[in-house]
Amino acid sequence: MRDEALDLSRLRPALPSPLQPVEDERFARHGVTLLLKRDDLIHPDLPGNKWRKLAPNIRAAAGRTVLTFGGAYSNHLRATAAAGRLLGFPTVGVVRGDELAGRPLNPSLARCAADGMRLHFVDRATYRAKTTPGVLDGLLSLFGECAVVPEGGSNALAARGCTELGRELRDAGGTVAVACGTGGTLAGLAAGLGPGQRALGVPVLRGGFLAGAVRGLQQEAFGGPTGRWSLDERFHFGGYARTTPELHAFADAFEDRHGLPVERLYVAKLLYGLTVLAGEGAFTPGSTVTAVITGRPAPEADGPQLPSDSR
Repeated sequence: MRDEALDLSRLRPALPSPLQPVEDERFARHGVTLLLKRDDLIHPDLPGNKWRKLAPNIRAAAGRTVLTFGGAYSNHLRATAAAGRLLGFPTVGVVRGDELAGRPLNPSLARCAADGMRLHFVDRATYRAKTTPGVLDGLLSLFGECAVVPEGGSNALAARGCTELGRELRDAGGTVAVACGTGGTLAGLAAGLGPGQRALGVPVLRGGFLAGAVRGLQQEAFGGPTGRWSLDERFHFGGYARTTPELHAFADAFEDRHGLPVERLYVAKLLYGLTVLAGEGAFTPGSTVTAVITGRPAPEADGPQLPSDSR
């Protein structure tokens, strides 16, 4: 069972993912070419950066139970549960919000449970302390020997896994942009790009913590800073899972214009930010901007998309 679980190739990931040029006058009028890196097409159950971050962690787990963390609508929990079902290893999801334990499961958590994930609900204070020895020791005492994967899947293994994304884009040149939650994809992407390229991260959470997280991941994964990268923190629309009518209108129009299903919590914010930056003249005329499409819409599971002033 364990040897079989290590063979991720039997899932037949579509790698390298396609690179799709799009004609968009909002970029073309500034002499900028827009490309879409379709990581959303890598695998139906583990799309985008979920595959790139989870695959090395699954190999390292070697068939052991994978214990990880997420909110009630976590894409990461869904992908981990799906990987467990497909590859035959147990999974545990530590879910933020003990008040959810007595309620019917939402579609996202129901999908996790259907894929065999054991759900463990904790209060928010415990969840905030999830990386401390006291909390981790308690979880391992409860669930036994586990491979612990952090929230969002971002650790040194994940960052190293995401370097392949950068390598796949070395011929694209210019700027490569990605939406960021926990920073693992950006850390690895920047490390994998070629000379003269730069990575741009668009955080979907507010708080200004992501630069430190990326630096920390690069230190852990590569021994220090590597690659050129920067963040533009203007396009979080109020924070994670928060959107506005303006963002939805933009995403709807982009879908109509280019035939691309636009996931709202990450991808829409990235594409909106790049459109604004192009209008501001942030990209040199004659250059190329590549947007990494890290996921697909899952309206039945994405959860409430709150206005930006919600708390």
